[in-house]
Amino acid sequence: MIEIPADPFVFRCAPATLGLVVIDMQRDFIEPGGFGESLGNDVARLGAIVPTVARLLAGFRAAGLPVIHTRECHKPDLSDLPSSKRDRGAPSLRIGDPGPMGRILVAGEPGAEIIPELAPIAGEPVLDKPGKGAFCNTGFEDLLTARGLRHLILAGVTTEVCVQTTMREANDRGFDCLLATDATESYFPAFKAATIQMITAQGGIVGWAAPTQAILGALDA
Repeated sequence: MIEIPADPFVFRCAPATLGLVVIDMQRDFIEPGGFGESLGNDVARLGAIVPTVARLLAGFRAAGLPVIHTRECHKPDLSDLPSSKRDRGAPSLRIGDPGPMGRILVAGEPGAEIIPELAPIAGEPVLDKPGKGAFCNTGFEDLLTARGLRHLILAGVTTEVCVQTTMREANDRGFDCLLATDATESYFPAFKAATIQMITAQGGIVGWAAPTQAILGALDA
């Protein structure tokens, strides 16, 4: 049994049911010149968590536990991109527009790829998702079920959007989730803090939260 010291209480699971989900650590969100920066954000905040996410990845790989990566991106013809998503705000670049790393958030373009430091290795699934949550119009639930996964550690970006949406969707479907607090980040510090408070409130109404070292220590034990 794996026991991770966490907020609001210990997160317990059998090793065979535990997996790591790394959400949207893509060039368009992390690197200068991508979609995140076009929205006026300081991407350095997100880049700062890369070493921590790498440690978490290494720990799961060393333990022989499954890792799943997600990418937020769309078909080249944008048939899976609703106007309600494309037309928000007034960014200098919109999804599908040509950018410094190819068309913004389009599958197969350089900017949609996971950053090299966190690149998936052989056997690690990469799930392309057109929405913020990993369950929307994807085979994510089938992927988890096929691997016998019921307990998920979540990392990636951004905390209050794609990470939180996926965590809430998973909770509704009966999965137990823990957010790795220092392996996730937001462009807005207050949003990250509020998200962690919301998911752990009321006895863990959405899930658990713990730092990477606590997670890795439990895996080593």
